[in-house]
Amino acid sequence: MRYVGYEQRGRHAQGVVEQGMIYPLDVSIARLIERSEFEIRHATRRAFEREPVPLEDVRLLAPLEPPTVRDFVAFEEHVEGVRRSVSGETGVPDQWYAAPTFYFTNPYAIVGTGADIPIPPGSQVLDFELEVAAIIGRPGRDLTPEQARDHIFGYTIFNDWSARDLQGAEMTVGLGPCKGKDFASTLGPWIVTADELERFRDADGFLRIGMSVAVNGEEIGRDLLSNMGWPFEDLVAYASRGTEVRPGDVLGSGTCGNGGCLAELWGLTGSREPRPLQPGDVVTMTVEGIGSITNTVVAGTDPQPIPAARPRPRTRPHYFASELETR
Repeated sequence: MRYVGYEQRGRHAQGVVEQGMIYPLDVSIARLIERSEFEIRHATRRAFEREPVPLEDVRLLAPLEPPTVRDFVAFEEHVEGVRRSVSGETGVPDQWYAAPTFYFTNPYAIVGTGADIPIPPGSQVLDFELEVAAIIGRPGRDLTPEQARDHIFGYTIFNDWSARDLQGAEMTVGLGPCKGKDFASTLGPWIVTADELERFRDADGFLRIGMSVAVNGEEIGRDLLSNMGWPFEDLVAYASRGTEVRPGDVLGSGTCGNGGCLAELWGLTGSREPRPLQPGDVVTMTVEGIGSITNTVVAGTDPQPIPAARPRPRTRPHYFASELETR
């Protein structure tokens, strides 16, 4: 099944997509995926009893507002290219092979296909990142990879937009990324349930799905999801280690290789070609078995000035206020 968020005549709703039509749900997707398999099937059957809405008559939204978004970095080729582009270092860190690293990104910055993407304040080097994301459907903790498969509700396309100049500067502190990733992430066009993609699973347990990205109609990159270093089940298991994954959590694959983002290409060529994204650029991502998302880059706002940090004087006191009163 395919579950979608949409807006029609100013009203936000969720539904099931079938043959170019949306059948409205009477429950949000976030609430739906928390339910048992029986309840999900029952709610879906009820949707098909309602008057459908033509897909072309609505504005698609992100399929859900996730409570958390973890974004992994599971493609070795991407790591090698972007590392050279952002920090100037070559190769892949040994630690990358040891465990699937991720960072938490901003769940409040989620948008859907068709949304405009303003260039973030202070950035001149905007980039796209082509990914697939898994959506958690069942809570779990300390899962094995074998258990984790049953906790994946479905998959969607994920564009982890990146301001490379902001990212490169802030990560020199040894923490981050933060504002380099804080402004927009696209999910969509809908969530495809996990069973729909099982036909793509290869003998090694990976989903052999084609992925491509184009800017203004010109293809920039393409890869296979099966070129990940770990399958999604391993990512879910690692995310659940010592903590919980819960329904609605989003886990991104990380950016694919072979031109899944501009920074990878910049790292390989040593120059910013193709150029960073500019206002008016249209970015389209297509993933086999899921669909396509498209966003247009628009001009952003200027940053509000914040002063530089106050240097620490060597004579700065370290006493509590109450201690100072007695001195």
